[in-house]
Amino acid sequence: MLNIILFGPPGAGKGTQSENIIAKYKLAHLSTGDIFRANIKGGTELGILAKSYIDKGQLVPDEVTIKMLQSEVEKNAGAKGFIFDGFPRTAAQAQALDVFLATKKSEIATLISLEVEEGELKRRLLERGKTSGRADDVDPNVIQNRIEVYKSETTPVKEYYSKQNKTATISGIGAVEEIFQRISEKIDLVA
Repeated sequence: MLNIILFGPPGAGKGTQSENIIAKYKLAHLSTGDIFRANIKGGTELGILAKSYIDKGQLVPDEVTIKMLQSEVEKNAGAKGFIFDGFPRTAAQAQALDVFLATKKSEIATLISLEVEEGELKRRLLERGKTSGRADDVDPNVIQNRIEVYKSETTPVKEYYSKQNKTATISGIGAVEEIFQRISEKIDLVA
């Protein structure tokens, strides 16, 4: 089973590149953002709780996120592997994911880290906010908070997988196809 974490700050291009990876490697896509948005739109209890954190640019608590993700993995039991997009976001989530995957006799093959300069991230997010309808993409203060939360709370995930020699850093600048070529080269090393 090929399990990949697509990692990077808000606006790095994870959603765009996830689609390319899914098409080429036939992986099931697990995006916590998409799952949260579906629950928010559906008005579920989880959605209302998630929205209260997301609207402030904060992370949804680990226990809620982990339970939700385990449920999604179980729903896709026959998958060739998974691409985790937006998860794990904390070292505790990374540890919980490793423990869970071990129960499935599997593990993370690699963490692909998309690197993009902060000014470019802000520009991309504000531009996306004009068409996405996402409240967290239109307010520069919320965007700045999301980037700061990423730096303080999420960056340790990269360090966690680096200690396992499972991290590949990719420049997230350039044409979509160029970035995908760089990603593919790294995935092909572990596939």
